[in-house]
Amino acid sequence: MRTDSRRHFVSDAEERTYLESLIREDFERCHPGETLEDLKRRASFSKEDRGLLRDWMAVAAARAAAASRAKA
Repeated sequence: MRTDSRRHFVSDAEERTYLESLIREDFERCHPGETLEDLKRRASFSKEDRGLLRDWMAVAAARAAAASRAKA
Protein backbone atom coordinates (compact mmCIF):
# COMPACT_ATOMS: atom_id res chain seq x y z
CA MET A 1 0.00 0.00 0.00
CA ARG A 2 1.51 3.32 -1.07
CA THR A 3 0.82 6.33 1.06
CA ASP A 4 1.49 10.02 0.74
CA SER A 5 3.97 10.76 3.52
CA ARG A 6 3.00 14.44 3.60
CA ARG A 7 -0.63 13.56 4.19
CA HIS A 8 0.14 11.71 7.42
CA PHE A 9 2.83 14.06 8.75
CA VAL A 10 2.42 14.63 12.48
CA SER A 11 4.14 17.64 13.98
CA ASP A 12 2.62 17.64 17.44
CA ALA A 13 4.35 15.28 19.90
CA GLU A 14 1.12 14.67 21.82
CA GLU A 15 -0.73 13.71 18.64
CA ARG A 16 2.13 11.41 17.58
CA THR A 17 2.00 9.69 20.98
CA TYR A 18 -1.76 9.21 20.62
CA LEU A 19 -1.45 7.81 17.09
CA GLU A 20 1.35 5.45 18.12
CA SER A 21 -0.83 4.17 20.97
CA LEU A 22 -3.43 3.15 18.37
CA ILE A 23 -1.02 0.87 16.49
CA ARG A 24 1.62 -0.21 19.04
CA GLU A 25 -0.05 -3.48 20.08
CA ASP A 26 -0.88 -4.53 16.51
CA PHE A 27 2.61 -3.66 15.25
CA GLU A 28 4.26 -5.70 17.98
CA ARG A 29 1.91 -8.63 17.36
CA CYS A 30 2.70 -8.55 13.62
CA HIS A 31 6.46 -8.17 14.23
CA PRO A 32 7.37 -10.48 17.15
CA GLY A 33 10.53 -9.48 18.96
CA GLU A 34 10.34 -5.90 17.70
CA THR A 35 8.87 -2.79 19.20
CA LEU A 36 7.50 0.31 17.57
CA GLU A 37 10.45 2.15 19.13
CA ASP A 38 12.83 -0.19 17.25
CA LEU A 39 11.10 0.68 13.99
CA LYS A 40 11.19 4.41 14.70
CA ARG A 41 14.92 4.23 15.43
CA ARG A 42 15.66 2.29 12.22
CA ALA A 43 13.45 4.60 10.15
CA SER A 44 15.94 7.40 10.70
CA PHE A 45 18.42 5.65 8.39
CA SER A 46 16.50 2.99 6.47
CA LYS A 47 14.30 3.85 3.49
CA GLU A 48 12.36 0.60 3.86
CA ASP A 49 11.68 1.13 7.56
CA ARG A 50 10.70 4.75 6.91
CA GLY A 51 8.09 3.46 4.47
CA LEU A 52 6.88 0.82 6.91
CA LEU A 53 6.55 3.41 9.67
CA ARG A 54 4.71 5.73 7.28
CA ASP A 55 2.25 2.93 6.44
CA TRP A 56 1.64 2.11 10.11
CA MET A 57 1.10 5.80 10.89
CA ALA A 58 -1.42 5.94 8.03
CA VAL A 59 -3.31 3.10 9.73
CA ALA A 60 -3.17 5.04 13.01
CA ALA A 61 -4.49 8.19 11.31
CA ALA A 62 -7.36 6.21 9.79
CA ARG A 63 -8.20 4.71 13.19
CA ALA A 64 -8.12 8.16 14.80
CA ALA A 65 -10.40 9.55 12.10
CA ALA A 66 -12.85 6.67 12.57
CA ALA A 67 -12.86 7.21 16.34
CA SER A 68 -13.47 10.91 15.81
CA ARG A 69 -16.41 10.21 13.48
CA ALA A 70 -17.85 7.72 15.98
CA LYS A 71 -17.86 10.40 18.71
CA ALA A 72 -19.74 12.85 16.51
